[in-house]
Amino acid sequence: MPFYNPAANTKLNKTLIVPIVSTANVSQLAADLLIASLSLHSLGAFDPSFFIPAVGGRDDGDEGISTPFELYGRDGVDLLVLQQRSPTLKSRKQEFVDALLNFFKEFGVSSIIFLSGVDLSNRTDAQMMTPIYYIQPQNTPSFPIRDLMIPKYSSPVPQRPQNENDEPDIPFIPGGGLTRRTLASLPREWTIPTLALLQFVLEGDNRADAHMLAIVAAKVAGIESNIGEWKQPSSWNQGLFGTPHDQTLYG
Repeated sequence: MPFYNPAANTKLNKTLIVPIVSTANVSQLAADLLIASLSLHSLGAFDPSFFIPAVGGRDDGDEGISTPFELYGRDGVDLLVLQQRSPTLKSRKQEFVDALLNFFKEFGVSSIIFLSGVDLSNRTDAQMMTPIYYIQPQNTPSFPIRDLMIPKYSSPVPQRPQNENDEPDIPFIPGGGLTRRTLASLPREWTIPTLALLQFVLEGDNRADAHMLAIVAAKVAGIESNIGEWKQPSSWNQGLFGTPHDQTLYG
């Protein structure tokens, strides 16, 4: 089975947003906001064998079903958004990362912005000023930050004893899921401008965090003018953070 199964022949030479399953699922929530606010639709689905099985309905009564990993976009918007709804199987992590990087090259993606959450409980005093940071892999073409004054990320929790100035190329990301593995797997000859935006968050109602991350991602991608107003997907209206408790339990 091919890794990517397009629903239609569509050119993918656009900026691609890639949410990584990570702390508080803030990156998936931000992707939801971008998809809803830009009125993007599914362009194709990926091989589901890499993920824990999951299936569901589509937003707003659209035909078909949602699958673990899909690509969204539309004509007139220079942005594509991946959405991952189910974690990658532990036994296939590297295989999935390799297939994903090959997909970026094969389909001619013009630039990539990864989104990831970071466990806020590990944040240092110096990282209290802003929740959002970036990582620019050294072996990739420079990605313009558009004068947003986003600070560079450094790990608050070193994985092993090391000199103060001896941080690895891709620093440790507590709660970052496959973010570090993916960035560290970029080959030396990588020619696609690539950036990761990381947000310190805690588990809870993370809709406000997701709005912030989505706004920053839109500005970095240069497509904020395409968004008249931010819209939440209809799926958020029911059971996003679980079914409300029966109030009779509390007298």
